[in-house]
Amino acid sequence: MPPVPKPKLVANDFDFATILPDWRVNPATQELERVFVFWDFKAAFEFMTLSANKAEELDHHPDWSNSWNRVAVRLSTHSTKALTELDIAMASAMDQYALQVQT
Repeated sequence: MPPVPKPKLVANDFDFATILPDWRVNPATQELERVFVFWDFKAAFEFMTLSANKAEELDHHPDWSNSWNRVAVRLSTHSTKALTELDIAMASAMDQYALQVQT
């Protein structure tokens, strides 16, 4: 089996404010952070289920916690100790799932 290629690092000039405006970059930990708030627990759980399926597909799993209607998420590529294309893909997918669940 060939080695899995390392994910590409996010470019220094990546425009987080435009592309992922609801996420915060924590430069100290090299993590993307966001808290999602839903109508109720069921909606939060639906969001987490959709996100879990995407995480399995990407083989890139968030650090997260859930309390009733809130899901706090942290994304980082631990193997590189930096943000990578996997973090951007996961954050973008989670944004879309949140919109899907809320409507």
